[in-house]
Amino acid sequence: MALIQTHEVKPGMVLAADVLSKDGRVLFTAGAVLEPWHVQVLKTLGVAGVEIAEIEAVVTPDQAADYTRAAFLYVNPDHPAMQTLFEIAAERVLRRATRGWVLPDVATRQARNVEHLSDVFGPGQASPEEIVQHETELASFPDLYFRLKEMLDSPKSSAKRIADLISGDVGLSAKLLRLVNSPIYAPVSPVDSVARAVTLIGTNELATLALGITAINYFQDIPPELIDMPTFWRHSLTCAVLAMILARRQGLPPERFFTAGLLHDVGRLLLFKKLPYASTEAMIHARENFLPLFEAERILLEFDHTDVSKVLLAEWKFPEAMAQAINFHHDPMCAADPQSGATLHLADIMANAVGIADGGMYAVPDLDPAAWDELNMQPTELHSLIVEFDAQFEKTLAAFL
Repeated sequence: MALIQTHEVKPGMVLAADVLSKDGRVLFTAGAVLEPWHVQVLKTLGVAGVEIAEIEAVVTPDQAADYTRAAFLYVNPDHPAMQTLFEIAAERVLRRATRGWVLPDVATRQARNVEHLSDVFGPGQASPEEIVQHETELASFPDLYFRLKEMLDSPKSSAKRIADLISGDVGLSAKLLRLVNSPIYAPVSPVDSVARAVTLIGTNELATLALGITAINYFQDIPPELIDMPTFWRHSLTCAVLAMILARRQGLPPERFFTAGLLHDVGRLLLFKKLPYASTEAMIHARENFLPLFEAERILLEFDHTDVSKVLLAEWKFPEAMAQAINFHHDPMCAADPQSGATLHLADIMANAVGIADGGMYAVPDLDPAAWDELNMQPTELHSLIVEFDAQFEKTLAAFL
């Protein structure tokens, strides 16, 4: 282990210890393989230096496959699409390991101490409706979101009015412009104003992205003991980019699915806020039993994060088409539009598979065979999807952060 000054840190290095912010919050956890966006965040936040692991071990293809297989114990191994995703995930694990990543012990990695945290509701007393009601009584949702929603729904709205509204929020407009200039849109020339962004991707599409970013900004007080938020948002953005790529291939509105992917675990954020202790128990149960986290939630809470999102998104008056995809991404054929549910369902599964090589700690959810049939895809297409994802993701993540 060696202390390396931030200006000497390079992508591919492995953290030997957690990196803390100046106020003591966990930014990145030990064992993380540093990507370009990690390095950028360290420099931006003025972190002086980090502990870097000295790596000597060499991981064989069989070891990489065994490590990956543990995350695929929950799935049907005979489904051709899952076989392909396993191959993709194992190859990514091997590639990361040859760059010095030490395979962590997924089953034994625990959440940090949560003794000082307390659940708002006692065991067995919480319901999705009560959780959302308690949250909305105590915290007000950003007014900008509802003004955007009103304009988006109004037949009298115009591109100029929506652009002016977004431009009035400096933080929102800056993040939107970074996304529009990222590889997911790859404009020919830089887009330097919201008005130009509207011209490039459309009024409703930009407003849809703005709704998602505004909703994200609502969650600023998640206990760091449960999860470091950069890791959470990395998974969410992975799902968002994959959902956007899949939507384009399906002929569906890509911005709708980017936003749905970004917010697909929004119910989990509310569980972290209201039931930190129970959330910790669910995470430990999922790790120890190699279950997807949503299944552990159903076992211990008798509901999962999508049950919470159904109530929360209704309270927010979230656009129904996006809400359906989010609320049924684990039960896609129950969605009013099965194609939309299946699109986000596959994007989430792929995001979990991709995340194994980033230290992902939970089992990959199984693929609903009816959802796969709904998408009318061939397993070989998954390889090209991942290639497209890799070409876009890191720069998009840097823009998003």
